[in-house]
Amino acid sequence: MPNDAQLILCTCPDRETAETLAKRLVEGRLAACVNILPGLTSFYTWENRLETAEEHLLLIKTAGVRYPAVEQAIREQHPYDLPEIIALPIAHGLSDYLTWIDACVSTD
Repeated sequence: MPNDAQLILCTCPDRETAETLAKRLVEGRLAACVNILPGLTSFYTWENRLETAEEHLLLIKTAGVRYPAVEQAIREQHPYDLPEIIALPIAHGLSDYLTWIDACVSTD
């Protein structure tokens, strides 16, 4: 089976939101693992104004076939009008780790 593992990035406004999303994704078998990186400062344009925010970054490891469900779960629970949801393919990785990701999110 070809590797279709993905790393999905998603910022959250606070620790509580980050933990709630992380637990939902892992418990729902939508992600094998979610890391929370606190202390992120974001600069961005919103409604034609420069904004800054202290955020928490989620690093979500999943299979590409699970992306639509991950996106839906984030959109349903995220407090932002426009949450950051960016998926990056994992081109290479430890074979056993990538197999573990697939096993964790398998719907079989």
